[in-house]
Amino acid sequence: MAILAILASAAVPIARFKVKRENERVLRRYLWEMRDAIDHYKDAADRVPFKPRSTARNYPPDLETLVKGVDVQGKKLKFLRRIPVDPMTGKTEWGLRSMQDDPASDSYGGQSVFDVYSKSQGTALDGTKYSTW
Repeated sequence: MAILAILASAAVPIARFKVKRENERVLRRYLWEMRDAIDHYKDAADRVPFKPRSTARNYPPDLETLVKGVDVQGKKLKFLRRIPVDPMTGKTEWGLRSMQDDPASDSYGGQSVFDVYSKSQGTALDGTKYSTW
């Protein structure tokens, strides 16, 4: 019985480690998807100006615009299916940065969306903060 208790107690940290590693993998994928959508929006806006025109250098005004899409020559162009849920916070709220914001700042000026990051203050398995990914 004591041996089973020792084995069971060793399995719990391994299971937590596995869950955290999977959440980190999902977070990286979601960040990549949103950043890719922002880049595609910018590329499309550089080729064919959208109406209304983006406020700063053809970046999207917010993440909702990437989901709702924009009208381009009579067609609806969408860049994201949905705003993903941050696996670290459990919310669809993401930190945003515009071109005018300081890269190290966690405040958002609201001009346009240049980058996204997790609002989680947690530390990753590699020792970095999720908010710096």
